[in-house]
Amino acid sequence: MMAKYLETKEQYKDCILFYRLGDFYEMFFDDALTASKALEITLTGKDCGLEERAPMCGIPYHAADTYLNRLVAKGYKVAICEQVEDPKQAKGLVKREVIRIVTPGTNLDTNAMDETKHNYLMAIVCMADRFGVSIADISTGDYLVTEVDGCRKLLDEITKFAPTEIICNDSFFVSGVDVEDLKNRLGIAVNALENWYFGDERCKKTLLDHFHVSSLAGLGLGELNCGIIAAGALLQYLMETQKTAIANLTSLNTYFAGKYMVIDSSTRRNLELCETLREKQKRGSLLWVLDKTKTAMGARLLRSFIEQPLIDKEEIERRQQAIEELNMNYISREEIREYLNSVYDLERLMGRISYKTANPRDLLSFKNSLEMLPYIKDILGEFSCELLKKMNEDLDPLRDLYELIDRSIVDEPPITVREGNIIKDGYSEEADKYRKAKTEGKAWLADLETEEKEKTGIKNLKIKYNKVFGYYIEVSRSYAASVPDTFIRKQTLTTGERYITPELKELENKILGANERLLVLEHQLFADLLEAISAQLLRIQRTAFAVAQLDVLASFAEAAVQNNYVKPTVDDSDVLSITEGRHPVIEQMLKGSLFVPNDTTLDETENRMLIITGPNMAGKSTYMRQNALIALMAQIGSFVPASSCHVGVVDAIFTRVGASDDLAAGQSTFMVEMTEVAEILQRATKSSLVILDEIGRGTSTFDGMSIARAVVEHIAD
Repeated sequence: MMAKYLETKEQYKDCILFYRLGDFYEMFFDDALTASKALEITLTGKDCGLEERAPMCGIPYHAADTYLNRLVAKGYKVAICEQVEDPKQAKGLVKREVIRIVTPGTNLDTNAMDETKHNYLMAIVCMADRFGVSIADISTGDYLVTEVDGCRKLLDEITKFAPTEIICNDSFFVSGVDVEDLKNRLGIAVNALENWYFGDERCKKTLLDHFHVSSLAGLGLGELNCGIIAAGALLQYLMETQKTAIANLTSLNTYFAGKYMVIDSSTRRNLELCETLREKQKRGSLLWVLDKTKTAMGARLLRSFIEQPLIDKEEIERRQQAIEELNMNYISREEIREYLNSVYDLERLMGRISYKTANPRDLLSFKNSLEMLPYIKDILGEFSCELLKKMNEDLDPLRDLYELIDRSIVDEPPITVREGNIIKDGYSEEADKYRKAKTEGKAWLADLETEEKEKTGIKNLKIKYNKVFGYYIEVSRSYAASVPDTFIRKQTLTTGERYITPELKELENKILGANERLLVLEHQLFADLLEAISAQLLRIQRTAFAVAQLDVLASFAEAAVQNNYVKPTVDDSDVLSITEGRHPVIEQMLKGSLFVPNDTTLDETENRMLIITGPNMAGKSTYMRQNALIALMAQIGSFVPASSCHVGVVDAIFTRVGASDDLAAGQSTFMVEMTEVAEILQRATKSSLVILDEIGRGTSTFDGMSIARAVVEHIAD
């Protein structure tokens, strides 16, 4: 057994190996030392033919998920080596195989994930001065690819998607990106893969085979040479870790950073889009103000809307029209939100179903969600704007799947398939037959008990059952003399004796045989159900996305009504004009107090720059951030906190805020400031919104003033 363990471990050197032995997963040697420390469990030893006992630790298999999640959260990879044949039928050693590798970016356990965030795995391929980037969330089926040039743009993509794990080629480590910072500050696990993952032809073939297409042009990958390699390597890594087809990645979406507003990593932090700067909490962020979503899918999509504001005027206007129509139909909007309240996370439930890790209660949640879809579709039919009509077309009521689950799964199923009692009466004739044998077995036993009492005259004779002996007849000591010779003694107790008879043994085989066969059959029927639902993956994914979009737009509409927002005018002009604007977050934090509104006019002629002065605590920083947030809100399609607003599409927002150092990277306050300013001066265009909150602080007064003036003149010109 230990020789087999070492052979398996040799194939998975970079993983902690969970090796199934009976009711435990056990770890040996270095794995045991690492895991016992990380999980704070007892380290023991095992004799295995060596001079010294091998270090060993173990965890119960039924509690494995909890321990597994703790290891993965700390950045470890775990290979699960399972018994793949029935120990009762095995000759010699029970056959074992690694059935799955779990890593931070491939964990499918919903208990380990924040339902409002994607769990992204990112593949990065560095080639010359370009980076191929591919991102996937296997729990929801999202799969994206792009290319960027330069480390700064790559860092923008990393901070935008915030992956839990990055896989890369060796060149990435010498590309200039601070990998230690990614690991320590952002908490991302970074692993270099072997070179064969990045073979050009191999990556192309993997993508062609997976999507069943004859050319990559059909996937819209065209000229993305690095991107193709990143996407192919990511797909191979998923196949390698999941040991199965990655069925729910049904499309590969090419996106270009230029399609969205550029927001670099420091701007994301400074504007506190999804979390606060200091406490890293949602409360106090723009996401907190706008999030009125009812579903986990909607919450994730809202986050990605905020992370990626649009620069396409038509697309922004489509969202605005939908919000406006939802606002005008208050009762319909409230009805939709009421129905959405009962919709579970269809994307992640579908992920579990397609990877065959779903349990009976997952299917019940899935059915309860599908029950709401026809009602939502009916209300959507009332709306006339383009985006809501498109959602109505995409939203499939999936009535056939609802009826399939309703016919097959009992109303209160157990958590695991192993427990049985999951298939409804009438769904399968064979299952009904075995179930009848189980229930009638009770009547058979009662009849036999009555018969034996009459034959023997033993009034307190009882037929009982336990897991060790099966069914047996129990007789108290006072009737020991009346027991006939046909009874075979099995056990003596202080209170009496236990016996079996040939008739009882025959009945036991019938009843317990039916029970075992029913368990096996229910397991198979459940697997067939998962297969039947998986076959409708595309329909379900399209519907789930329509529901998520509807949830986000209804959330925007709700926030607009509650917070008194107006619809901004968005066009391709060079104007940012805000009348009586308010800071969306501070206004909510000051509930009950009055936030004093203020105006802004910026354009590319006389008003291209505002220099704002005043004492400490006068609200300068608040005012500056407020304008950036209003422009950003307008470009995600949301209404804004103002009495009127006109936004000429902004292609990027850059902020340089306050004084802070980065001593770990060997940079003083002044150096951090100058690096950030240089970055802005290189990347900003005439359509960018630039906020410099204090500049030239980290040096002497006149040097600081000179730098500030030079930067201001350069930007203005």
